[in-house]
Amino acid sequence: MIPLTLARSGEVNVIKRVGGKQEVRAHLENLGFVVGGGVTVINTIGGNLIVNVKDSRVAISREMAQKIMI
Repeated sequence: MIPLTLARSGEVNVIKRVGGKQEVRAHLENLGFVVGGGVTVINTIGGNLIVNVKDSRVAISREMAQKIMI
């Protein structure tokens, strides 16, 4: 397992684990980051990631992305 921050752009990855405190996990789940779901990194801008998750484009911070394991 590697953190989402190390994923290659354009590659579809499967989420294996979402870490962090309960409220952080709940927030990420609300955005669509659920175990078994697919996530694709589109771009990295200033350390923040633009990702495609559940047919939506979402921007997340590097700290958040570190908690998502693929």
